Amino acid sequence: MSISAAQVKELREMTGAGMMDCKSALTETGGDMEAAVDFLRKKGVAKADKKAGRTAAEGLIGVAADGNAGIVVEVNSETDFVARNEAFQDLVRDIAAVALATDGSTDAVAQVAYPGTGKPVVDQVRDAIATIGENLSLRRSAKLTVGQGAVATYVHNAVGDNLGKLGVLVGIETAGDAEAARAFARQVAMHVAATNPMALTTEELNPAAVAREREIFADQARASGKPDNIIDKMVEGRLRKFYEEVVLVKQAFVINPDLTVEQALKEAEATIGAPAKLTGFVRFALGEGIEREQSDFAAEVAAAVKK
Repeated sequence: MSISAAQVKELREMTGAGMMDCKSALTETGGDMEAAVDFLRKKGVAKADKKAGRTAAEGLIGVAADGNAGIVVEVNSETDFVARNEAFQDLVRDIAAVALATDGSTDAVAQVAYPGTGKPVVDQVRDAIATIGENLSLRRSAKLTVGQGAVATYVHNAVGDNLGKLGVLVGIETAGDAEAARAFARQVAMHVAATNPMALTTEELNPAAVAREREIFADQARASGKPDNIIDKMVEGRLRKFYEEVVLVKQAFVINPDLTVEQALKEAEATIGAPAKLTGFVRFALGEGIEREQSDFAAEVAAAVKK
């Protein structure tokens, strides 16, 4: 099949591999982007398979918490200019506040009564479109609760109270001092914002993702020509390194890199006054997973001049 320059460019941006290597990988895999990434990794050309989420929407992430419950919502607008609008910021902040009373699902948040109006949130958003002058949408929401303990929130580069482009919730279960637990969980939330882990624990990792890494590591190890028993040890060693990179409790704690997150939690128990356990996290980055239409501004200008 014919491989386009755009496909080659996309694969190069994903992997950092050379143009010819990318073209060969795409040709070999029939244009399958994910398979091409794996092909390059097995050849040792690509360093990683992570594809940076390209933000296709503007808007804000809003967070709210009350005791042992926390919520994070994403409300999109067409431009960043609107995200700086006070009316839009109030809208997002109010939606997060009333969302705490729901189960956290986007459908439930859309139907809960917006404060001061009695209207469902979805209708209030629709009304705001007329007054703000841009298309707006409640894209997603998620709630985190603990039976006993606290849920901490963190917003990176906040543009206002509990508003920004990246929001995190972290739950911590404990019978100890809730405020001390919340303070530690907030540090973990900052860590999650920085590292974007794939899962809380090794057991919670997607088995398909682990199998994929194991296959790639095995192919790389076999290329070394080592005997099977050595290859098995090499694969297990690389998997342990993979876990340290993507599993929250196994990661080096950004607040104190000499400790893993689970080691830091153990030390924090002295301040909390009781055993504590991290129960989950939610990380929302604005617009992740939505592709933005890419435009060539210079080409657009040249085309306009020719008209």
